[in-house]
Amino acid sequence: MNRTKIEWVRNSDGSQGYTINPVKGYCPMACPYCYARRMYDRFKWDKTIRFDMTAMDGCYLLPSHSKIFVGSTIELFGDWVQPWWMQYILDCCANWQHYTFIFLTKQPQNLQKWSPFPQNCYIGVSVTNYSQFHHALDGLQGISARVKFISFEPLQELFSVTRVVTTKRFDICFGLQDLDWLIIGAETGNRKGKPPLSQVQNWAREIIKVADEAGIPCFTKDNLKLPANEVRREFPNG
Repeated sequence: MNRTKIEWVRNSDGSQGYTINPVKGYCPMACPYCYARRMYDRFKWDKTIRFDMTAMDGCYLLPSHSKIFVGSTIELFGDWVQPWWMQYILDCCANWQHYTFIFLTKQPQNLQKWSPFPQNCYIGVSVTNYSQFHHALDGLQGISARVKFISFEPLQELFSVTRVVTTKRFDICFGLQDLDWLIIGAETGNRKGKPPLSQVQNWAREIIKVADEAGIPCFTKDNLKLPANEVRREFPNG
């Protein structure tokens, strides 16, 4: 259990929230921009994927109404996480209603097997491009959660979200307007081939514009380096 530097994990009083990692190990997703894998390589941590049942006990020490990001260093909804591990985590969440637990995944197709989620859980999907965005919407459409959100981070290409707001795709009415929150961020580090920041800023502005039209709160990360008058620090209701 750690106090986190992740900007969008904030407690109800505005202070920084917490991260907890009951599943540890080297994330098999192998995203090229993954900070956690870089940390495992740098510090020579044990890469074995394993469950630390005692990790959730750290929640007992936190003030009431804290917000806790669960699984900040590994994908929790992947096939490498045993079902009973995930069930134990969600049972703990359900038992501690005075906290808010935040989950973020790149495997939205696996969310439905755990729905409905406890009422004190935020469920989000991380996307970087257009294809992932629609995959995220499809995954979120089929679940029940108090807050559903998308994290456009790191934003790596321009894609229109307007069409999803204004039309129905097939017979699915779920679209951007049905989300409760958006997070937007750029890629950090010096990876070769990442898009220029000025380009990413313009892509972020397009998403913010559509979100405003749909009435969705946005949080822009500092790494976007937007002018002060464009920075957004909005959070979902609830």
